[in-house]
Amino acid sequence: MDLSAPSLDNLESKRHLRFAIIGAGMSGILWAIKLQEAGITDFTIYEKAHKLGGTWRDNRYPGLSCDVPSQLYSYTFEKNANWTKRFSPGGEIQEYFEGVAAKYDVERFVKYNNPVESLEYTDGKWHLETGGGISDVVDIVICATGVLHHPRYPEIEGMDTFRGDAFHSARWKDDLDLTGKRVAVIGTGSTAIQIVPAIVDRVEEVSLFQRTAQWVMTFPNPEYTDEEKADYAAHPEKLDEAYDTWKKHFSDTFARAVIGDQREIEKIAERAEWNLNVNVEDEELREKLRPDYVAACKRMVFSNDFYPAMQKDNANLVTEGIERIEENGIRTTDGKLHELDVIVYCTGFYPHVFMKPMNIKGKGGITLEQKWENGAEAYRSVVMPDFPNLFMMIGPNSPIGNFSIIMVSELQLDYIMQLVNLIQTGQIDEVEPKQDVTDRYNQSIRDAMEGTVWVSGCRSWYLDQNGNPATWPWTIERYIEEMSKPELADFVMAPARETA
Repeated sequence: MDLSAPSLDNLESKRHLRFAIIGAGMSGILWAIKLQEAGITDFTIYEKAHKLGGTWRDNRYPGLSCDVPSQLYSYTFEKNANWTKRFSPGGEIQEYFEGVAAKYDVERFVKYNNPVESLEYTDGKWHLETGGGISDVVDIVICATGVLHHPRYPEIEGMDTFRGDAFHSARWKDDLDLTGKRVAVIGTGSTAIQIVPAIVDRVEEVSLFQRTAQWVMTFPNPEYTDEEKADYAAHPEKLDEAYDTWKKHFSDTFARAVIGDQREIEKIAERAEWNLNVNVEDEELREKLRPDYVAACKRMVFSNDFYPAMQKDNANLVTEGIERIEENGIRTTDGKLHELDVIVYCTGFYPHVFMKPMNIKGKGGITLEQKWENGAEAYRSVVMPDFPNLFMMIGPNSPIGNFSIIMVSELQLDYIMQLVNLIQTGQIDEVEPKQDVTDRYNQSIRDAMEGTVWVSGCRSWYLDQNGNPATWPWTIERYIEEMSKPELADFVMAPARETA
């Protein structure tokens, strides 16, 4: 077949296609907007929760903010002149997505409280069932299910015996007053390091239970003045300049450091070391907070106020292991009972489950569980053999550890739309990547991980069940180039059926 993917600008709607978008977070909202722009309105967004927003809906804990600059953490077509800070608080990001969704009338397509429970490919269609009792038959499935949405709880004896309030950070109790409470924060990732400074001045005591110390970098986080906001609003080209500046900064520094640029990784290490050595006065505390692994092996943590907070009289760093949880608190391995009123589990998520626990069956009845029994893999993060016309957003080996996830999502959408257009214009009926091509692609990723910071010896959420980093091992420039246009020879494409 002589196939060429038409551009979005020249889309000829020769066929009527129905789409299902699973998830109303950042990627789902993006797809709803772009499908409408392409003249496609026969789609439904199935959302498991009661409102849109994804991770920014689920996470509402005190101190929540983004670690990507606001001007970069935006849709390219909907840059925002009204961010209050360089690194935006979580509630403001949720408001941004809600505002964008309202502007583009996204919610009319959403079915809330309808988690997709099963997908099955039969007779060239995807058959879908939701937990809310909806059945649907669609031509194209977009899995915009996100990465950080399945909370991971620790396995600690006695968790169900605690008499106080205990919850995961992504299930924050909005009506809980922490004033005068004794609070335990279990974990030391970005979430914990944001929560501790946010609550330390209103609790009686906060105890941070640390298994692994984190490298922490400071970052300037100035507020935008009213004059700056007005200037951005009056001159949108300045928003474009800010976006491009931050994009280049990330590409030339952090994104290069994590894939093996020793000069850049040394700069990160020096800044993190300086922050610890200068801003933690007590030598014993300083050494307890000092990690024993390469900086950036785990996702870097950015905070200006964590070290000051940990040096307050009512803040405790607990490095002894947790033996069990009891009615009145946490018992550590040294025999001490830490009496508590509240326990917050800042223990992260299961980032490599992607579309699970959906029961997904592809061609010939093969299940997603069977396909991924040795670990989640895809071709270019967005498609899998045996699952035609099913596309993933932020799938396996997306550059989630390197860059703004919104920019990654936009690149993946453009790539997928070029394949969808082949179906839309009647050139083919279905598309899936070849198995041998997919295998070679994933092997090349594993080979390229050697030399990246993620294989330098630490445990992190970037590592999958086999200990392999599930992110992108090359430059952002290469990712942009590879996602610019599908190599059609890499795909199995069923010819369009003859119609009467």
